Amino acid sequence: MESNHRERHVLDHKMTMENVNLYYGDFCAVKNLSLEVHAGEILAFIGPSGCGKSSTLKCLNRMNDLVPSSRVEGKITLDGLDVYDPSYDVNMLRKRVGMVFQAPNPFPTSIFDNVAYGPRTHGIKDKKTLRGIVERSLRQAAIWDEVKDLLHKNAHSLSGGQQQRLCIARALAVEPEVILMDEPTSALDPISTAKIEELALELKEKYTIVIVTHNIAQASRITDRTAFFLHGELVEVGSTGEIFERPRDSRTEDYITGRFG
Repeated sequence: MESNHRERHVLDHKMTMENVNLYYGDFCAVKNLSLEVHAGEILAFIGPSGCGKSSTLKCLNRMNDLVPSSRVEGKITLDGLDVYDPSYDVNMLRKRVGMVFQAPNPFPTSIFDNVAYGPRTHGIKDKKTLRGIVERSLRQAAIWDEVKDLLHKNAHSLSGGQQQRLCIARALAVEPEVILMDEPTSALDPISTAKIEELALELKEKYTIVIVTHNIAQASRITDRTAFFLHGELVEVGSTGEIFERPRDSRTEDYITGRFG
């Protein structure tokens, strides 16, 4: 019984960060961070601007590799394997751990080609297969009914909220296991924001989601656990109910109640 419990406990950790430091040149943006991302959860990163939330998020699928001055120390694992090991395929990592950015960033191509881009880069060329992937992904992103007759229109013709859901569909098309969302609703109106939040709750049934948000109410509405960051450090992490109602650290309470941030 004990070994079964231990095995289940390990499997629950989809990703882990152990003693992670992130440097941009000489500046340490993330300091000695240890954190677990549980399978099938929505985990929020909250905290004031410049506290290391987005930098931490980008460590999880090595997007910081694209910054020439960046350097990561420590260990980050996906299903127990170190993703910063030199032998780890970065392209495969970004297939398994997708990213949705703050501002909608569809390619200046058709709606269809936006969603088909990832599968094509991974070698899928069959038109029928691609059509099936595009429809499935757009349905999962709750935008199929709005665009099914517009698939060959330029993606930039969509509204901001539709573009963001299209970007989510593009991420889903390569069948990731983890979805990273960097303030995905900060540029959207309340109606579009509500649609993205509803979508996130639906996607949790199949995916693990990590979301950076400045919207405290959003974190309280849709997340299972919340991590509070300050000055590049993880102050505390726990169930969202505990963090919002019974934070252990006074700095967390000060931020949540609006005393700073």
